[in-house]
Amino acid sequence: MNSVGAPSFLLTDTDVSPILERNPDSRSPFLFTCDHYGRLIPKPLGDLGLPDSELVRHIAWDIGIAGVAEQLADKLDVHLIAQRYSRLVIDCNRPPRVASSIPLISEATTIPGNEGLSRDDAEMRRKQIFDPYHRRIDEIIDERMQRGMPTVLVSLHSFTPVYAGITRPWHIGTLYHRDTVLPPLLLRHLRGEGDLVVGDNEPYAVSDETDYTIPVHGEMRGLMNSGIEIRQDLIADQAGETAWADRLARILGEIEATLRAEALIA
Repeated sequence: MNSVGAPSFLLTDTDVSPILERNPDSRSPFLFTCDHYGRLIPKPLGDLGLPDSELVRHIAWDIGIAGVAEQLADKLDVHLIAQRYSRLVIDCNRPPRVASSIPLISEATTIPGNEGLSRDDAEMRRKQIFDPYHRRIDEIIDERMQRGMPTVLVSLHSFTPVYAGITRPWHIGTLYHRDTVLPPLLLRHLRGEGDLVVGDNEPYAVSDETDYTIPVHGEMRGLMNSGIEIRQDLIADQAGETAWADRLARILGEIEATLRAEALIA
């Protein structure tokens, strides 16, 4: 394992941008975000003191959601903005003020490269990875508002089939807090599939303390919003990713038609 020091920089002009975008010219009312899309680690941080076996696990990223997000965005021609660096470097769906923003322990795994960080070290991660990603989401929403485009925010994630030794029964879940429009529609359509166990704010619920993207970009901006969580064993290969992208494309297409019919979006 590589040693981890206190670098004077993280990303340079030759490094991969934290931001990935697809379909930026989309006219769809939906806007997709994917906070845990990637598992890159900036070179100065080495491997954070972890073996490769840990860096491919869910603690580093949301397994399978990258393929679903890309295919789903392309099928519906939706603007997708995703974040390429590992949640172990900095979690882009956590308020920077909370301990889980740069975790010392994730599940039962200690993260050596996150121990003893100075305030400057933590601030560098925020400024170079977290801030550009969320600034870009803000810019996109501002541009859409200036053009008179409705924005329905959907944050895409995946979850482990077993957590703390307990098997999770849900195939998919909707995550929300204050929005009363999109989550009930998603629940109704997903349950109408007939072959799914659907979580209502399961396996997680959104809150201001545990989440960032939906509270800040969805709720504070007054947008219809919901998170979607898909169980990782269902999207562990390309066939699963495609099947779920197809299913969600159909469901979200139906929801868009409903929103238009009820004049909730123009």
